[in-house]
Amino acid sequence: MSAQQGFHNITDMADNRLDELRKKLESIHSWPSVYMFKFIVPAEKEGDVLSLFPRNETSSKSSKNGRYVSVTAEVMIGSTDQVIEVYEKAYQIEALIAL
Repeated sequence: MSAQQGFHNITDMADNRLDELRKKLESIHSWPSVYMFKFIVPAEKEGDVLSLFPRNETSSKSSKNGRYVSVTAEVMIGSTDQVIEVYEKAYQIEALIAL
């Protein structure tokens, strides 16, 4: 879908992705449950991602050339809304890719 066909800006795209995620989560998860977040960011943004999970154990793995880092966090989540809140904060991090 091109920007002309529906999305007016990046916020509209993110909102649409979060709506789709909400529907999926509600259809396959029963809360509370452990949910795995996985993100890839430029190495200098690793701290920004880690700050999303201050009370949770995380693991990080650098890319072969060290320019990117994947960060994984398994978090006990109480609701779909809590998952969405984390993604909304994560999408504020420049160059973040959510897996």
